[in-house]
Amino acid sequence: MGTGTGFDRGTGFGHGADAAVGERRHLVGLAYRMLGSVAEAEDAVQEAYARWYAQAPERRAAIASPGAWLTTVLSRVCLDVLGSARVRRESYVGEWLPEPLPDTAEWAVGAGRAADPADRITLDESVGMAFLVVLESMTPAERVVFVLHDVFRYPFPEIAAIVDRTPAACRQLATSARRRVGAAPAPAAGSAVVVREFRQAWEAKDIGALVGLLDPSAGMVADGGGLVSAVVRPVEGGERIAQYLAQMAEWAPGLVLLERTVNGRPGLVARRDGATATVAALDVADGRITRIWAVRNPEKLGLWTAT
Repeated sequence: MGTGTGFDRGTGFGHGADAAVGERRHLVGLAYRMLGSVAEAEDAVQEAYARWYAQAPERRAAIASPGAWLTTVLSRVCLDVLGSARVRRESYVGEWLPEPLPDTAEWAVGAGRAADPADRITLDESVGMAFLVVLESMTPAERVVFVLHDVFRYPFPEIAAIVDRTPAACRQLATSARRRVGAAPAPAAGSAVVVREFRQAWEAKDIGALVGLLDPSAGMVADGGGLVSAVVRPVEGGERIAQYLAQMAEWAPGLVLLERTVNGRPGLVARRDGATATVAALDVADGRITRIWAVRNPEKLGLWTAT
């Protein structure tokens, strides 16, 4: 799962502006996993860079590893953001889901936005929607320690300095976080075929076929953020989900489903009148869909406008 190599980042760049700028891709990817939001990740990275350039040139030149410095500052910024986010999400309307990521190969050329922050986030198992949802259940300290150590492979002594804990305490935080994560499922072979059959069944309004493609204990969560209509509580059970989706097809004529990569896995995008209305991430196991995360909040769909 690791995507980094530790706090030696940046030492190969030398010093100065080039070293700092060269860290941006790594920093955005780190912040997205910590915060679950591309917009918040970019804001956090910008704050880290603002603090870097606020230093006197001679002070920046004296820093042996700009990458280590920026990672430390960014992680502390993310800790603060996570703390305030927990308060904000208590008043969030309905379920809160992470911001879904498209595959850059599918959207960057058409959108003409190759410099978008999402283009700097490596898609791997650590950005799967199921994984990010579990990260949301962690305390801010657990999440930061877990992402730094288990995902990006930073050592505990350096992490301890970031979160103002001892290395032993950081190990305990990581252990606690791992219990929440459990065994993260790998992408299921043939999941793209299941997603395609699911799309076809939905378009045909075939409830029987939908039920057959859904695990009996499947769950669906929708995030409208109070800005668009969405179920405010999870829908549990394959039959109930199938019935809800069939009704939605009736309520929203003209809705078009497209097969797209969502956070590195096969998913679906619903468009109406040329605009993206929903991005759905799906988990598949043993040939059936086990979870659906449907993001409808338009504030989280900006990267999908040209897919």
